[in-house]
Amino acid sequence: MNDGLLKRPRRLRSTPAMRRMVRETRLSADSLIWPLFVKEGQGIKTEIPSMPGQFHYSVDRLGEAVQTALDAGVGRVLLFGLPQDKDEQGTGAWVDDGIVQRAIRELRAHFPDVMIVTDVCLCEYTSHGHCGVLHGETVDNDETLPLLVRTAVSHARAGADVVAPSDMMDGRVAAIRQGLDQQGFSTTPIMSYAAKYASAFYGPFREAADSAPACGDRRGYQMDMHNHKEALQEALLDTQEGADILMVKPALAYLDIIKEVAAHTLLPVAAYSVSGEYAMIKAAAAAKLIDEYQVMCESAVSIFRAEADILITYHALELAQAMQKGDIG
Repeated sequence: MNDGLLKRPRRLRSTPAMRRMVRETRLSADSLIWPLFVKEGQGIKTEIPSMPGQFHYSVDRLGEAVQTALDAGVGRVLLFGLPQDKDEQGTGAWVDDGIVQRAIRELRAHFPDVMIVTDVCLCEYTSHGHCGVLHGETVDNDETLPLLVRTAVSHARAGADVVAPSDMMDGRVAAIRQGLDQQGFSTTPIMSYAAKYASAFYGPFREAADSAPACGDRRGYQMDMHNHKEALQEALLDTQEGADILMVKPALAYLDIIKEVAAHTLLPVAAYSVSGEYAMIKAAAAAKLIDEYQVMCESAVSIFRAEADILITYHALELAQAMQKGDIG
């Protein structure tokens, strides 16, 4: 044995420029998507109490947020809508003058190059807060599918670049793919919430989107946190049904799932760093328990190190700026 080899350092000891050059995990602002909440009204930009730094926007002010994103280097947004009226079927999700449909048209008119991704679900639009048609306290999977198709088609017709079904109904990717194709939107990609867990990390989002269930919970159609084989099964089924991108949600508590899904598919994998993850970092930083910037960066790197290709995050703008500075990337 060559004793000289044992005396050499095992870690790279060099300049910051050298360390950046040999990084194994690479991040790009092109991989970031910023979620935005749009609601009825005029002149609205109101901070969301549970998510400091995130806002509700009316359609006429949504462009301000998008311009801010572009200035930071982020050109992709995910829209969630808060309608004025709700009903049992979530009619506002697919009507031509719905809140998201109007938001898409407004952004498309002023920001033709921004990628607009839309959430396809009924929970923000139903009076009971569930993701599908409710009978008693049970969601009817098959009765919900045509409504999701109508919603996805209405978003594509308004100008959405990507539709992202988050409802977790069985067969919804195949139904949406068929519906889009039949209406002339065969090139509109589907980013499927393939492995969406029934998680306590969604709490701040449900306040932000006004989408908490009025009865029961969503464990009947979202995934059990104990299961990882089920996540692979869901991802593979969505692939067979025509998904173009597979998503894992939440991110930090499910890094192992991101890794496994990425290892078993050739499709791009997205991870959603959800509202609870964002709110915890904000709260701990406000209490001076952590360095928000460093924890934000470390968390994002861990998600990409788990082999996510795309990160949906409320920290998108700050992360893009960190990449520009060379702190990550």
